[in-house]
Amino acid sequence: MSHGHHHHHGHDHAHGHDHAHGHGHDHGAPRRTGPEREGESRRLWLTLGISVLAVAVELAGGLASNSLALLSDAGHMITDAGAVGLSLFALKVGSRPADARRTFGWYRMEIVAALINGGLLIAIAIGIGWEAVSRLRHPEEIHTTTVVGVALAGIVLNCVGLWLTHVSGPHGSMNLRSTFLHLLGDLLNSVGVLVSVALIHFTGWLAWDPIVSFLIAFTIVWSAVRLCREAVDILLENFPKHLDPVEVAGVLRQVKGVAEVHDLHVWTITSGLVSLSCHLVVDNCVGQDCRSHDEILNDAQGVLKAKFAIEHSTIQFEGKSFKHADLVH
Repeated sequence: MSHGHHHHHGHDHAHGHDHAHGHGHDHGAPRRTGPEREGESRRLWLTLGISVLAVAVELAGGLASNSLALLSDAGHMITDAGAVGLSLFALKVGSRPADARRTFGWYRMEIVAALINGGLLIAIAIGIGWEAVSRLRHPEEIHTTTVVGVALAGIVLNCVGLWLTHVSGPHGSMNLRSTFLHLLGDLLNSVGVLVSVALIHFTGWLAWDPIVSFLIAFTIVWSAVRLCREAVDILLENFPKHLDPVEVAGVLRQVKGVAEVHDLHVWTITSGLVSLSCHLVVDNCVGQDCRSHDEILNDAQGVLKAKFAIEHSTIQFEGKSFKHADLVH
């Protein structure tokens, strides 16, 4: 490395290491700190309780009234409860320390859980579809007044959940926002259940129940596919969707002392936690202005944090004379 700054190298290196691994006292980290995080998990716990209550009410109501649409809506509510559970799991697991083998802590468990959740949702949707087909063949009577009461109860519970997870401003937690969207989808499904009952009541045509159930099954598959796609994206270590590779490389190139950027990798550890590694070719001296590696590293990590909220970066320096294996590119 560059000479002449060994007297403070120990301190700087420790600081660099903290950037690389510690999400402890690093201020402004995407894994939010104490009170903010507690507030979030309290809201999510309340929402989870409400979702579970709504599932219980709709399952009981669906069985009592023989309405497949209500049972499907309960199935969709289970997906919401699962999503909230995952978010809580992520918050809890995120605060667990890393150990010698699990150097990233337990963050990836959230992704594994998301894949399992997605698979279960698709199974639920297939079950609903199967039952809906048999009901189209052999229509079954439905106790409509029960359905109306239960669907309205579901809508009320949903609205409470929406109020709890409503986040204002663009920097709201990703967990709360995705839960809000889940619940919004469910609210529409509950309205669909009411519509199916109204149609049966006015037309006397029992097929409306399985038809609405099909639509709800479709929304379940849609949310399951989205969940799985995001999880697979993370497992394949794709470049995060909200970042542009060219822009990230460009910002690093603009750091004073950096001549070139190679082997840039940016990937997601778990939702909201992004990791970066790259090689920087450095030109320490531009005219009379000489900069140490630590200064360049500080600038590079500072700009990554400010512009892209990337906290976890591993940066390798190379001098101009380093023979970079360009053959692999």
